Amino acid sequence: MRGEFLDLAGARIYYYAAGSRGAGEPVIFIHGFPTSSHLWKEIVPLMPSGHRIVVVDLLGYGRSDRPEGRDVSVRGHADRMLGVMDMLGINYACIVGHDVGGGIAQALAVRAPARVSRLCLVGAVAFDEWPVREVKLARAMLPLTRHLPAQWLLSILRTDLMRGYTEPERGAHSIDQYVLPFANAEGRDAFMEHLLALDSADTAALTPRLKDILAPTAIVWGADDPFLPPAIARRLHEAIPGSTLDLLPDVRHFTPEEAPEKIASIIAGLLAR
Repeated sequence: MRGEFLDLAGARIYYYAAGSRGAGEPVIFIHGFPTSSHLWKEIVPLMPSGHRIVVVDLLGYGRSDRPEGRDVSVRGHADRMLGVMDMLGINYACIVGHDVGGGIAQALAVRAPARVSRLCLVGAVAFDEWPVREVKLARAMLPLTRHLPAQWLLSILRTDLMRGYTEPERGAHSIDQYVLPFANAEGRDAFMEHLLALDSADTAALTPRLKDILAPTAIVWGADDPFLPPAIARRLHEAIPGSTLDLLPDVRHFTPEEAPEKIASIIAGLLAR
């Protein structure tokens, strides 16, 4: 496994690669808000052999550069992911997306269908049913909060993210990694850019075209997700022809961390379809 940076329009995007180039198509993992490539670390080693695995830190997250005014909407990230695929010589891939990464995956499947061989949506944003109430409240309070100390804001973020885990110890460890890029004044400003870019209009615009997705699709959800309820999963299942739906019991939002074996098995099954 190796980590490298790609330069896209003057911004460095971090990714790491695993697996091997075989007969199977590549698999690209896309995290959501406000996480990073760390989200997938327990799933990657479980992937079937013969596939090139690529795990990305979206712009403004993890080790990638801060946004600094660049587009970090769902559409902006999707356009950037196409650039990543071009630079890595990947014509098409199985796209796996969680949270906002699932919205990005939908945008790719709808707007660049030839680049998406298979699609896996894990606790994904969709339709007009996001952001969650807490994010909307935080955005409404931005005139008051955007100049507060970063650590004050991060303490609130940590408390909220913990609701997405069934295992507090695992959650505390991962959240520490996710919030690290936002732990100073510049990071706070980057976090605000992400917050302002969370717009359900991006996925609502995709809704009429979900029926046109031809790529084999798997939908996976934590049955106890407090942020994106399973009703969204069922609606996606109805909207995307031939899709499969798995609701994982006793799992909340951070499904890739709390049920890696199950998710890896579902992706393996998707790759075999």
